[in-house]
Amino acid sequence: MKNWSEGKAFLAAICASGAALAGMFGVASVVRHGQSSISIPPFATSSQAAIKPPDLTTDAAQGRHLFLMNCAHCHGDDAHGDEGPDLHNLHRSDSRIHEVIIAGIKGEMPSFGKKLGAADVRQLIAYLRALHG
Repeated sequence: MKNWSEGKAFLAAICASGAALAGMFGVASVVRHGQSSISIPPFATSSQAAIKPPDLTTDAAQGRHLFLMNCAHCHGDDAHGDEGPDLHNLHRSDSRIHEVIIAGIKGEMPSFGKKLGAADVRQLIAYLRALHG
């Protein structure tokens, strides 16, 4: 197998995450609105103001990347659990999830406080909140 540079691997992960996220929101739109087709608005031209997507979408996409790099080896690529528990439909506050990510759980989960900053943890939480079923 050909070795990938870190940059190529990062780019591939971002592209895959974006495609998965776009697919997820497309399916959610069809389910929520009962549409048989999905229309995608055109890109803004230079004469139009570009509409910035909500931060949650950006945070969730970045959170997925962080999850795959830091958490998936225990919680599974789909977050349904492996060595660690299933993370879908968490019934914990954002504050508690933040605390667990930063401090870990003695004997169960390592701490990520020295590796991840506050923005990283916020993005991970946004991704976890976007998980359903």
